[in-house]
Amino acid sequence: MTEILPDNWIVVAVAAVWVMIVAGLGGWLTEVGPWYESLTFPDWRPPNWLFAPAWTLIFIFIASSCIVAWNAAQGDASRISLIVLLVINSIFNVAWSLLFFKLRRPDWALFEVFLLWTSILALVIFTWRIAPKAGLLMTPYLAWVSFAAYLNYTMVRLNAPFGNAR
Repeated sequence: MTEILPDNWIVVAVAAVWVMIVAGLGGWLTEVGPWYESLTFPDWRPPNWLFAPAWTLIFIFIASSCIVAWNAAQGDASRISLIVLLVINSIFNVAWSLLFFKLRRPDWALFEVFLLWTSILALVIFTWRIAPKAGLLMTPYLAWVSFAAYLNYTMVRLNAPFGNAR
């Protein structure tokens, strides 16, 4: 537990604030309203109420992973690389919600989710090399987005075309 709660509380605070900002932006962009409810969903789609607690847990894992990796990093170059990878991933994370929900383009979000997934894989590999525990903490994020990508694909298949036709 000392790896997750380091003496340097600023690392914990920054990680917590960062994931809250990313989660907040994603949540703000997510509109589960009439347009979304009018879509055809696969039978195996989780209920809407499950997404918020799942994402909350995932963001806790992301922050924890970054804290462990930050504390285990050997030098500034590794820490800067961690920040860059996390910022890139955060942009892709928020962009997916923007494309899918605000712009109502699940087809565009399907292409973008590949970038999101790749950025998560990069984080898993990078953090694993610094501290295997950090990489392990990042894997639920990769698993959830893998599932979400398949759900996105299925929804595009069931509901296309999008844009002016919808």
